[in-house]
Amino acid sequence: MYKQSPQFKAGKFRNSKKINMLSWGKAHDVATRYIFQKSREAFPRNPIPVELITHQQLLSAPDNTLYRLGHSTVLMKLEGEFWLTDPVFCERASPVQWAGPKRFHKPPITIAELPDLRGVILSHDHYDHLDKAAVRALAHKTQHFYTPLGVGDLLATWGIAKTKITQLDWWQSVVVGDMELVATPGQHFSGRGPHDRFATLWASWVVLTPKKRIFFSGDTGYFDGFKAIGEKYGPFDITLVETGAYDKGWTDVHMLPEHTVQAHVDLQGKWLLPIHNSTFDLAMHAWFDPFEQVTALCRQKQLAITTPRIGQPLSINTPEPVNYWWKEVMTAKARKESQLSCEH
Repeated sequence: MYKQSPQFKAGKFRNSKKINMLSWGKAHDVATRYIFQKSREAFPRNPIPVELITHQQLLSAPDNTLYRLGHSTVLMKLEGEFWLTDPVFCERASPVQWAGPKRFHKPPITIAELPDLRGVILSHDHYDHLDKAAVRALAHKTQHFYTPLGVGDLLATWGIAKTKITQLDWWQSVVVGDMELVATPGQHFSGRGPHDRFATLWASWVVLTPKKRIFFSGDTGYFDGFKAIGEKYGPFDITLVETGAYDKGWTDVHMLPEHTVQAHVDLQGKWLLPIHNSTFDLAMHAWFDPFEQVTALCRQKQLAITTPRIGQPLSINTPEPVNYWWKEVMTAKARKESQLSCEH
């Protein structure tokens, strides 16, 4: 199956163009910066607002409702059924749960409280997108898992029945009831350890329903694939595009905020929903920087953007315009520091 893929060459998956990957020396420099030069505001000093979700609330929600559960985990109610992207419910985005990036907030709903899922859509195998414990816990309530090539094989080794897994190459699609899922290109890489880099494929996804068109980016750098996807499947009612964990040193695999906005334009998106932020500390920038930058850019370009709180229901039919919930967290911190200063 892999050998037939245009993306599979010399035993590894490849991007459509050569990208700059960190050498061991550069990786050491990045690690040093991460420890000693990262922003003092890399994680919130006050609680991230989370709207708790109940099982009954989901059952009674109208179609075309989305819920951000954290990072790139999005629950979608489409055509009367539930779909989940890149499920991560663990405490840390790490191979171990005693070390590594820790969650800023708890998920707004537990896996046990989730309704049955028609499908889980996976973009790639990195720890902040593919939580082994979550996948196993979801297995009994998920009809099917949809993955890029190779990721499904990994799921099978974790005990997921092969009959419940569909693996797709870029531009391949599958019809599910009245919907169609298309695995579309991305510019990234894969690997969960030091010896499996590029062993599995990565992908973005197009979700087509009879009434709506949705784009989910997964992780990616900015590339001309966005324009190709937009021309073939746009315009999109909403684009879920990564905006977070970026740095000028790794723009080939993660987008800066200006790249996110341009990708949304290339995709012919109507509304932008920034994801891949406000849950884990994975870069040097302040935790609120993605929101500050992307909302300013959209305001400047007069683009529609929505920034729901974690757990807040979002209607694709009538998205709520941007609200600035993160500023409340920042303001609470400033008030707290001011009170402490006065006391001293």
